[in-house]
Amino acid sequence: MRHLLAIEDLDRAEIERIMERADSFAEVGRRDIKKVPTLRGRTVVSLFYEASTRTSASFELAAKRLSADLVSIKAAGSSVDKGESLKDTIATLSAYEPEAIVIRSPHAGAAKLVAGWTEAGVINAGDGKHEHPSQALLDVYTLRGRLGELDGKRIWIVGDVLHSRVARSCALAFRLMGARVTLCGPPTLIPRNAGSALGCEVTHDISGLGEADVVYTLRMQSERMAESFVPSLREYAMRFQVNGRRLGPRQLLMHPGPVNRGVELSGEVIDGPNSLITEQVKSGLVVRMAVLYELLAGGTRPRGGRQMPETELPAPTPIGEPA
Repeated sequence: MRHLLAIEDLDRAEIERIMERADSFAEVGRRDIKKVPTLRGRTVVSLFYEASTRTSASFELAAKRLSADLVSIKAAGSSVDKGESLKDTIATLSAYEPEAIVIRSPHAGAAKLVAGWTEAGVINAGDGKHEHPSQALLDVYTLRGRLGELDGKRIWIVGDVLHSRVARSCALAFRLMGARVTLCGPPTLIPRNAGSALGCEVTHDISGLGEADVVYTLRMQSERMAESFVPSLREYAMRFQVNGRRLGPRQLLMHPGPVNRGVELSGEVIDGPNSLITEQVKSGLVVRMAVLYELLAGGTRPRGGRQMPETELPAPTPIGEPA
């Protein structure tokens, strides 16, 4: 795998390989010594142009658990505040010869542009309303831990699909793994072509929610809304909030975070036995370790601006060996 830019670039076999690798790292995480030397001497740059808690923290911890050298940059307080372009920022960072750049940007397509400007492997940590592939991978991993294979499982994605990169990535990933996906929300928050583009069913009526094995709720992304898409958050909550009355006892509940309590979810279901929200966060670490491993230790890769022949590459250290 050269880069991780979008779920649409992967096939089921590649996702399965990442899941298996994440299982190995989960086993390592249960040991007293959780660090492995697999990426020792390699540099990972974390470049975030948008606020983040879960994605940023888990990628940084993943790099450290793999013994990589980490450079963490937030747009605020960097040369971006002085007007430096993305291309110039990447040129500056590439001079340090990183093996991977993890980037989050408010602009769709930013990660793909970066991949054309650097020899490093690029991981898309969210680009505008386009995709968030590592989130979808950790969600698949979380569900496989509870349900096993996803073939034939019914997953409803409920809420602000229009502004959600998570919705796009998850719909594609769930379908690749054999699930049946339904998008549910107000007509103003689901693109007209979403069903055909993503291969999903679409409904604007939440009354059929009971058929779902998994309910995946989305945050109302007011920061991406230039106009009003619903009369009010209160009315949205009345019509589409997932609460104890709508969520069945056997249905699993997911949310990518951060959660707006009392809007898309009620407090009782967030903290209830159906919720996988905390498990999703835990899964994020091992899945992102697996992604870094696949990019940097799973095959040959340009390093230092040149292509290293396979015989020159150091053999990857077994991931089970402590540092």
